[in-house]
Amino acid sequence: MYLADQWTDFEVIDTGDGEKLERWGSHILRRPDPQIIWPIADESGQWLKADGRYYRSSSGGGKWEMRPDLPERWTISYGELNFHIKPTSFKHTGLFPEQAVNWSWMMDKIRAAGRPIRVLNLFAYSGGATVAAASAGAEVCHVDAAKGMVQWAKENAQLSGLEEAPIRYITDDVFKFVQREQRRGRQYDAIIMDPPSYGRGPKGETWKLEESLYPFLQTCTTILSDKPLFMLINSYTTGLSPTVLHNLLHATMKQRYGGTISCGEIGLPITRSGLHLPCGILGRWEA
Repeated sequence: MYLADQWTDFEVIDTGDGEKLERWGSHILRRPDPQIIWPIADESGQWLKADGRYYRSSSGGGKWEMRPDLPERWTISYGELNFHIKPTSFKHTGLFPEQAVNWSWMMDKIRAAGRPIRVLNLFAYSGGATVAAASAGAEVCHVDAAKGMVQWAKENAQLSGLEEAPIRYITDDVFKFVQREQRRGRQYDAIIMDPPSYGRGPKGETWKLEESLYPFLQTCTTILSDKPLFMLINSYTTGLSPTVLHNLLHATMKQRYGGTISCGEIGLPITRSGLHLPCGILGRWEA
């Protein structure tokens, strides 16, 4: 497992009964997680004093129950990277802290490249990877279909002192954007993506990961430079194996460019139990 264990502003305090107790800076949140099928060892103390708790609804969705003094949003840091945290109606906070293990990896790769690196971040959400890559000195193109998330990414870049960094923010359908970049002849040295399990484009286009990911990866290879640095795929799709990502990267990247592939689970340490919480999978190709 690739473990994001270098946080100081975040921790998974405890887990059990389908929930996780997390510290985001100085605030404690209690959120559901369907993979936590073991019991809470001791539901006392911080479990009962959380600043916010998300309750799922039997009809779908859910809602937060928050203490009156919990701010609407606040800031946490990971090294020199800073992020706005805001509990949303979908139980998320605007940041996936397990991705820190990828931020550190890509920053090391970019800094060690010894040349200018142009990064394309697809399905880029609130810009964790965008901020990390730009902080390491890369030129970044950030693409997401949600206008609100693109704005959130801009705010995170500003928080990290990167308002003047060479970051291009694009609100667009990701697949169509890549096809246009192909026609323009624009190239990138590294591509990061976090594709959803399912989605619809602005004109009703359907994205189903099992059917769409391989042809999408094929298209992405056409906009890579002659000396690509890395390709990173993150996935939270239930049932998708790291071996599947390995096979996809072998078929699209290794056969063409050589290099190495590494795949596996990503996760977070659980403070009280000493166990690890699985949080998705990754596939990395690197030159």
